[in-house]
Amino acid sequence: MARRLTQRGKERRRQLLDFATERFAANGYHPTSVAEIVEGLGVGKGVFYWYFDSKEELFAEILKEAQADLRRRQQEAIESVDDAVSRIEIGIRTSMEWAADNEDLFTLFRFAISEEEFAPALRAGADLAVSDAVRHLEDAIANGDVRDADPDMLAYAILGVNIHLASVFIHERGVAPADVADLAVSFCLEGILGR
Repeated sequence: MARRLTQRGKERRRQLLDFATERFAANGYHPTSVAEIVEGLGVGKGVFYWYFDSKEELFAEILKEAQADLRRRQQEAIESVDDAVSRIEIGIRTSMEWAADNEDLFTLFRFAISEEEFAPALRAGADLAVSDAVRHLEDAIANGDVRDADPDMLAYAILGVNIHLASVFIHERGVAPADVADLAVSFCLEGILGR
């Protein structure tokens, strides 16, 4: 639902998104109701429906904004870096930092990928991240810095390693994100550099 919002309207919409993110991560998507969200914020259902047509639309918007934020942070982190291998390393580290800083959103990603309604949009966002990584890998391959391999497969491998390491070691076991990032960088770079 596209509406022109005042500054106050943008703030209220942001409150709904942020509170819903917390509730969905804590209680799960299906058990969390619109009533619980509006009651938690102390507003009426009319406020919710002014900004979102449904709980599904709200959840999809949370996922969309989270993916855009992750991509924006990655791009900002590498924008002044010329070396392709360094861009890959910084991208991995930035992804780990984001996963650590956004545990609730990461939890929602893990849930959404298995849901028929949300998985396609989540996969489209992942495909965009992979296409970004492919460009860096192609540059590194062209420079002779990375072994000659399918950059698409390498990008998906890097993505899979990052997701799994963040899930298990940052979120489940509480390992310091910098330590997990060091391992992910070492593992991924040694693999793609062919050392």
